[in-house]
Amino acid sequence: MNCSKSTVLRAAARAAASAAGPAPARRSIFTATAAASSSSACTAARFTRPAAARAAPTVTQKRFVQTLDFGGSKETVWERSDFPKEKLAKIFANDTFAVLGYGTQGYAQSLNLRDNGLKVIVGVRKGGHSWEAAKKDGWVEGKTLFTIEEAADKGTVLMYLLSDAGQKQGWNTIKPYVKKGKTLYFSHGFSIVFHEQTGVVPPKDVDVILAAPKGSGATVRSLFLEGRGINSSVAIYQDASGQARERAFAMGVAIGSGYLYETTFEKEVHSDLVGERGILMGAIQGAFAAQYDVLRAKGHSPSEAYNETVEEATQSLYPLIAKNGMDWMYANCSTTARRGALDWAPKFYSATKPVFEELYARVEDGSETARSLEENSRPDYRERLEEELREIRESEMWRAGKTVRGLRPENQK
Repeated sequence: MNCSKSTVLRAAARAAASAAGPAPARRSIFTATAAASSSSACTAARFTRPAAARAAPTVTQKRFVQTLDFGGSKETVWERSDFPKEKLAKIFANDTFAVLGYGTQGYAQSLNLRDNGLKVIVGVRKGGHSWEAAKKDGWVEGKTLFTIEEAADKGTVLMYLLSDAGQKQGWNTIKPYVKKGKTLYFSHGFSIVFHEQTGVVPPKDVDVILAAPKGSGATVRSLFLEGRGINSSVAIYQDASGQARERAFAMGVAIGSGYLYETTFEKEVHSDLVGERGILMGAIQGAFAAQYDVLRAKGHSPSEAYNETVEEATQSLYPLIAKNGMDWMYANCSTTARRGALDWAPKFYSATKPVFEELYARVEDGSETARSLEENSRPDYRERLEEELREIRESEMWRAGKTVRGLRPENQK
């Protein structure tokens, strides 16, 4: 696909000029109607932590609460300027954040909370991999690093950030510490929404809130360190204190979010599970593999098939779509590419929509939850997972991709 440099630059200049207009109205954060009371995030298995893991952000980005038009629907977006560090310190003056679990989200959110000047402790299994990882990140045994039970007992805000299967397995251990006046916090609606399968049913005298970053913990941390912040959704399931709404949005900022939008626990988990299985990961791997296999069957070399399937998409087109939108991409590519894309997009829509409808139905009725809990609770889970990932890693497409990635200018020594 051809996107000429001069055309792209001219269009970018026009976009920048049109963006200079009157700013949306700003208003106080809590004039909106209270959230509905009924309702990940994608969690990476392993991740590379930023080198500056213990450094506080050095860039300040001003943000404001705004009501914006999303495709014809008005929605309120909360931005972090309403919760400067001084305000966070006041709201959470009497709180101890107990981060239960130190996976990708536990790691990132705990460090961001700490860098925001709040009182944070971490609870994990003593002596395990996460225990040692937490120690390397500066958590001190007996002071800020405890067993899960100890941390849950000491904390006033219990941040339940174990895996979904881990939350089911660990609930009976945590439940005695979920006492009146405390806050139970999640970053995924899974355990609460599918409580019939997980057994996670909080007592009625605690606040139950959610802040769900729209990305992996590695991104939550890196964007915070860059002074930006990831976008996150916020939801309130129970408001026993009468302050859950303000505290939920404040927590969203405290964990490193740049802007926040409101949802429910139910909508968060439904959209998250569909997205992960769909266009974010499952569908994209399936589509990549299908096109690659067709090209190879027709005699194209592995390097050509990979470049035309994955490399051009991820390195050239997707970043431009993310920046300017799909219509901009169509308008700034060759006439041949544009005509073909416009003609074939409806065909792919018709072919894939029934699959997405089936997927949503399985998420909604709990079938995907049952599948996830069953597979991720197996004693040989890690061995089975590694075998599935090995098949992907050792497929011709991704072996070809490793070579192609090595040819990128930034990877040349």
